[in-house]
Amino acid sequence: MTQNEDIGAVLSSLYATLDTRKAADPAQSYVASLYHKGVNAILKKVGEEAGEVLIAAKEPDDAALVHELADLWFHTMVLMSARNLPLQAIANELVHRRGRSGFEEKASRPK
Repeated sequence: MTQNEDIGAVLSSLYATLDTRKAADPAQSYVASLYHKGVNAILKKVGEEAGEVLIAAKEPDDAALVHELADLWFHTMVLMSARNLPLQAIANELVHRRGRSGFEEKASRPK
Protein backbone atom coordinates (compact mmCIF):
# COMPACT_ATOMS: atom_id res chain seq x y z
CA MET A 1 0.00 0.00 0.00
CA THR A 2 1.26 3.45 -0.84
CA GLN A 3 0.87 6.48 1.38
CA ASN A 4 -1.52 8.11 -1.08
CA GLU A 5 -3.72 5.11 -1.86
CA ASP A 6 -7.35 5.98 -2.58
CA ILE A 7 -9.28 6.23 0.68
CA GLY A 8 -12.22 4.31 -0.75
CA ALA A 9 -9.95 1.42 -1.71
CA VAL A 10 -8.29 1.45 1.72
CA LEU A 11 -11.59 1.45 3.60
CA SER A 12 -13.12 -1.21 1.34
CA SER A 13 -10.09 -3.47 1.76
CA LEU A 14 -10.10 -2.99 5.52
CA TYR A 15 -13.82 -3.71 5.72
CA ALA A 16 -13.38 -6.92 3.72
CA THR A 17 -10.62 -7.98 6.11
CA LEU A 18 -12.83 -7.21 9.11
CA ASP A 19 -15.58 -9.39 7.65
CA THR A 20 -13.17 -12.30 7.23
CA ARG A 21 -12.20 -12.00 10.88
CA LYS A 22 -15.71 -13.06 11.88
CA ALA A 23 -14.65 -16.64 11.16
CA ALA A 24 -11.18 -16.29 12.72
CA ASP A 25 -10.00 -17.72 16.01
CA PRO A 26 -10.52 -15.16 18.81
CA ALA A 27 -7.24 -16.31 20.36
CA GLN A 28 -5.40 -15.43 17.13
CA SER A 29 -7.14 -12.22 16.01
CA TYR A 30 -7.83 -9.02 17.92
CA VAL A 31 -10.88 -8.26 15.77
CA ALA A 32 -12.20 -11.82 16.14
CA SER A 33 -11.82 -11.43 19.89
CA LEU A 34 -13.96 -8.28 19.79
CA TYR A 35 -16.64 -10.05 17.74
CA HIS A 36 -16.50 -12.97 20.16
CA LYS A 37 -17.00 -10.65 23.16
CA GLY A 38 -20.00 -9.04 21.50
CA VAL A 39 -21.29 -5.61 20.57
CA ASN A 40 -20.93 -4.21 24.09
CA ALA A 41 -17.18 -4.82 24.00
CA ILE A 42 -16.98 -3.16 20.60
CA LEU A 43 -19.00 -0.20 21.88
CA LYS A 44 -16.62 0.14 24.80
CA LYS A 45 -13.67 0.33 22.38
CA VAL A 46 -15.46 2.91 20.22
CA GLY A 47 -16.10 5.00 23.33
CA GLU A 48 -12.49 4.70 24.49
CA GLU A 49 -11.19 5.70 21.08
CA ALA A 50 -13.59 8.65 20.87
CA GLY A 51 -12.26 9.90 24.20
CA GLU A 52 -8.68 9.53 22.99
CA VAL A 53 -9.56 11.58 19.89
CA LEU A 54 -10.90 14.35 22.10
CA ILE A 55 -7.72 14.38 24.19
CA ALA A 56 -5.44 14.33 21.14
CA ALA A 57 -7.42 17.11 19.46
CA LYS A 58 -6.59 19.47 22.32
CA GLU A 59 -2.87 19.10 21.61
CA PRO A 60 -0.92 20.59 18.68
CA ASP A 61 0.45 17.20 17.50
CA ASP A 62 -1.45 16.46 14.28
CA ALA A 63 0.25 13.07 13.88
CA ALA A 64 -1.09 11.95 17.26
CA LEU A 65 -4.58 13.15 16.30
CA VAL A 66 -4.44 11.27 12.99
CA HIS A 67 -3.36 8.14 14.87
CA GLU A 68 -6.30 8.39 17.27
CA LEU A 69 -8.76 9.20 14.47
CA ALA A 70 -7.57 6.10 12.61
CA ASP A 71 -8.19 4.02 15.75
CA LEU A 72 -11.69 5.47 16.04
CA TRP A 73 -12.49 4.84 12.37
CA PHE A 74 -11.13 1.28 12.71
CA HIS A 75 -13.26 0.42 15.72
CA THR A 76 -16.31 2.10 14.18
CA MET A 77 -15.84 -0.12 11.14
CA VAL A 78 -15.58 -3.17 13.42
CA LEU A 79 -18.96 -2.12 14.85
CA MET A 80 -20.44 -1.72 11.37
CA SER A 81 -19.17 -5.14 10.36
CA ALA A 82 -20.51 -6.71 13.55
CA ARG A 83 -23.92 -5.27 12.72
CA ASN A 84 -23.58 -6.30 9.04
CA LEU A 85 -23.86 -2.69 7.90
CA PRO A 86 -22.01 -2.19 4.60
CA LEU A 87 -19.73 0.79 4.08
CA GLN A 88 -22.06 1.83 1.29
CA ALA A 89 -24.70 2.64 3.93
CA ILE A 90 -22.48 5.46 5.22
CA ALA A 91 -21.73 6.69 1.71
CA ASN A 92 -25.45 6.69 0.90
CA GLU A 93 -26.25 8.69 4.04
CA LEU A 94 -23.54 11.26 3.29
CA VAL A 95 -24.73 11.60 -0.31
CA HIS A 96 -28.27 12.09 1.00
CA ARG A 97 -27.02 14.95 3.19
CA ARG A 98 -24.86 16.59 0.53
CA GLY A 99 -25.93 20.08 -0.42
CA ARG A 100 -28.18 20.48 2.63
CA SER A 101 -27.38 22.69 5.55
CA GLY A 102 -26.68 20.89 8.80
CA PHE A 103 -29.61 22.71 10.38
CA GLU A 104 -31.96 21.57 7.60
CA GLU A 105 -30.72 17.96 7.80
CA LYS A 106 -31.14 17.85 11.57
CA ALA A 107 -34.64 19.35 11.38
CA SER A 108 -35.68 16.67 8.86
CA ARG A 109 -34.91 13.81 11.25
CA PRO A 110 -37.87 12.01 12.83
CA LYS A 111 -38.63 13.30 16.30
